[in-house]
Amino acid sequence: MLNPGKIIRNTFAAILLLTLAACATQPTAPAPATRLYVFNCGAIDVLDISVFQPGIGKGEHKTLTDSCYLVVHPKGTLMWDAGLPDALAQKPEGVTFMNTFVLRVTRTLASQLQQIGYAPDKITYLGISHMHGDHIGNAGLFPQATLLMQKEEYAAAFGPEPGKYGFDPAGYPTLRANPVKQLEGDYDVFGDGTVVIKRMVGHTPGHQALFVKLRNTGNILLSGDLAHYTDNWLHKRVPSFNFDKAQSIKSMEEAEQFIKANHAVLWIQHDLEQNAGIKHVPAYYD
Repeated sequence: MLNPGKIIRNTFAAILLLTLAACATQPTAPAPATRLYVFNCGAIDVLDISVFQPGIGKGEHKTLTDSCYLVVHPKGTLMWDAGLPDALAQKPEGVTFMNTFVLRVTRTLASQLQQIGYAPDKITYLGISHMHGDHIGNAGLFPQATLLMQKEEYAAAFGPEPGKYGFDPAGYPTLRANPVKQLEGDYDVFGDGTVVIKRMVGHTPGHQALFVKLRNTGNILLSGDLAHYTDNWLHKRVPSFNFDKAQSIKSMEEAEQFIKANHAVLWIQHDLEQNAGIKHVPAYYD
């Protein structure tokens, strides 16, 4: 005689096994890929390039670009450097600084962020390679972002003598109010090795670079001001205004070893010629 209860139990068991089998064979959706956006954050016409390569090219002109970046990770967003101030866009003729640099902005960072749909006040982290004016010009756009900076750089920027290091607090009046994490070496921003701040001091007391691992593009090291253009990188030249020449050379050598060990490419943030081959917003790298 058939047992109805047993039939029902067996039927439910069979359904459960089929469901589990279907779940086991169903492909798992891949985790969202990290994205890297590149912004045009201004241009710098250098009227005497010998300040970047002492004893070479006295009086020669060279144009540098000024790049900044947004890293979009499944766990948050990181703005890397903040370029020249957007206010310079109101002066198409540019502004001359120290009789050596003509600073220009043709596209504001705020408008480029708007173009790709990222509100500055929602950015999770603000990573500054160093506190020179062409890297902190729009830092005030990100009041809620946690500032990620080497402790030596923070002490120099907010200490009693910022001008000693080439820093001008008038260019970052609101930055001290940001939440901050002072770093003491390399820092894995999202905890999975895909976005790592690399301590590479010398240009300034707490200079840092950014390593980004991208699923399809590969590995990239964003230079900060390790070098300002390819020729200086290849010859390990140090600008006259660097904080520590010996440490600058050591950091470049360490960066070169890191790049080789990690099969990465170096994106030199000020190199106009290299930058011309890099796609900018609204395009991205992943």
